[in-house]
Formats: sequence, C-alpha cells, structure tokens
Amino acid sequence: MIVSPSVLSCDFGHIERDTKMLDASSADWLHIDVMDGIFVPNISFGFPVLQAIRKATNKTLDVHLMITNPDNYLEAFKQAGADYLTVHFEVCPHLNRTISRIKEIGMKAGVALNPHTPVGVLEEIIPLLDLVLLMSVNPGFGGQSFIPSTLGKVKKLKQLIATTQSNALIEIDGGVNLEVGKQLADAGADAIVAGSYVFNAANPTQVIADLKAL
Repeated sequence: MIVSPSVLSCDFGHIERDTKMLDASSADWLHIDVMDGIFVPNISFGFPVLQAIRKATNKTLDVHLMITNPDNYLEAFKQAGADYLTVHFEVCPHLNRTISRIKEIGMKAGVALNPHTPVGVLEEIIPLLDLVLLMSVNPGFGGQSFIPSTLGKVKKLKQLIATTQSNALIEIDGGVNLEVGKQLADAGADAIVAGSYVFNAANPTQVIADLKAL
C-alpha cells in the first residue's frame, strides 16, 4: 500500500519538523491539499509553503488541487516541486487538455472525483491518467468520517481500469484509519491518504508503518 500522509493535518507552526518526520518515516508520498475557498469552503496554502516542504523532503509530493481554474497554475506547481498533480473532474471543462499539459511539463497526472461523481465519467480519459483520487469525504476539511459507499466505487474503478488497460493508481482520501485502510486494500486501492489519523497519533511513524503493511 502506498501511504501519503496529508500535510494539511500537521502543526503549521512546526511544518519543517513535521515534514522531516514524514521524510524519515516509511511514508511513500506527502499529500498536499491546495484549497482556494471557492471550489471548497476552506483555504489552505500555496506556492511558498509547497516550496518549503519540497526543500525539507526528497519524497514524492502528491499535490491535490481543490481549486477553480487549475489550468492557470500548472507550470507554477511544477516549479514549486509537485511530482503528482491531481485536478478535480468537477472544475475542468477541457479535462483532456489539462491532463495532457500536466504530463507535457513533466508531472504525473491525476483526476479527483467528489463522493457524488460516478467513476464512469472517466471512461474516455482514464487511459491517459497516472492516478485517480476518490474522495471518501466531502472535500474541504480534515477529520471527517469515511463514506462507506466509496468501497463500491473502488471496485467499479478497478474494473474500469482493467477494461481500458489503464495504468492509473487508485488513491483514496478522507476518513482513513487502519480498519478502513484494510477494507480499501481488499477492494483494490493502491494508495491511501491519512491526515488526522497520522498526526493525532502518539507515534505517527508507527501508524504510517501499520498502514503500509496493509
């Protein structure tokens, strides 16, 4: 299991310390939630914070854009250090062009789906994708409870990937703990995002190791 702890749940007063903790852990990626207060009802952080995180780790930066008009910022996220760049289906009217541009400038391309968006909308684009991120909570805030119907979506997405011979990884974001992680692993997920479950733990590095072992 690929584990991508969400930096949104770290102590922002000690973001370098927490990033270095993740860098020394068995985490594979660091998940960076970028929110604009328009597409989702919250504002997180932008390029200066992403650049600071990039300097503090050599691990893959898994950047999730919860913003409108992501096409305006693709090059800037590449320059700031993003390795994976995931945009939301719900805000991209020309998704094929957006994905092609992300890959053209040297990043892995992902598409995120909100809980109400069916996986079938990706049928035509999924051969181009490196990652599909299924939101298992309504995006915008950490600490929410996992939406159980996500398990069915994972299975449908796994089938779509097989049918289209796509190489896309399946990532899940929201409400993930060890119990939910096991269910997601059984359903066919490749990667999980965990925020408060990691950072609120007495021993975050052990929690990350436990999730990786799923």
